[in-house]
Amino acid sequence: MGTRLDYMKISPDGVKALGGVYSYVKQCGLDETLVELIFLRTSEINGCAYCIDMHTRALLKMSVKADKVALIPVWREARALFSDREQAALAWCESVTIVAQTHIPDPDFAAAAGVFSEKELVDLTIVVGLMNLFNRMAIAFRKTPEAVLAVGK
Repeated sequence: MGTRLDYMKISPDGVKALGGVYSYVKQCGLDETLVELIFLRTSEINGCAYCIDMHTRALLKMSVKADKVALIPVWREARALFSDREQAALAWCESVTIVAQTHIPDPDFAAAAGVFSEKELVDLTIVVGLMNLFNRMAIAFRKTPEAVLAVGK
């Protein structure tokens, strides 16, 4: 399956604006590994091959163990690998990403608010929202994962 449109080339100002939000996320104070875990989990939920490839590679480069990365989709069954904050962030990520199904119930909010400060929770929600947008762009326009590009080399 080939790329439909090169959205980065077609709308550089739009992509640059998204980059501004990404820059904020990188300096907002949330742990970089936590942010990448959330980027990956959001991408898994949305089925974004390009982003799954990218964020898996990022986590492995950050020396996150392959076992942990592999078990992110089933983190509840592998809780021992994830800190309390990571578990709360993953649960919040799932609730926010599938908002049409969850409507983000009060218990989900209370669980996340019990582990994150108000600012951290807002920033975490920005992380989830941004990745949902990037996933939609990559899926809609069929951005090719690096792993797939490497096969042709």
